Amino acid sequence: MSELDSLSNLFNGDGEVMTGSPMTDEQALNFMRDLRLNTEYCLVRDWVWIDLIVTPLQLAELEKTSRKPVIIFAHKVIYDSQRRWDVGDLVRTSPLQEFRDGCLFQTLNSVYVLLGDGQKKQAALETVGRIVF
Repeated sequence: MSELDSLSNLFNGDGEVMTGSPMTDEQALNFMRDLRLNTEYCLVRDWVWIDLIVTPLQLAELEKTSRKPVIIFAHKVIYDSQRRWDVGDLVRTSPLQEFRDGCLFQTLNSVYVLLGDGQKKQAALETVGRIVF
């Protein structure tokens, strides 16, 4: 499969439906403020959970820092506590450290709140690395 076909399939191909949080944007913002985590957070919608296809060596490197070969690509930022992204921006996370409560996708630096339904897909690490915005 060509690079273009791989990217096209990632963005336009069918995926498995995943359920995120049913909270409204305001409810999610209040929820995160009440949690009082000692990390930055970002509320996102229209997201894709991407299971990365990695080599054993790449997997071993991720495991050294307790990360898993999964990232989120979100088409819509709702709120970012550190103002790294504006409302409506696209965002690609770093690899997953922990997923909890059915909607909190934690990386080493941030927690992403997955709002609404998303899709679950699979892609090669190299394909995801070609996403530029």
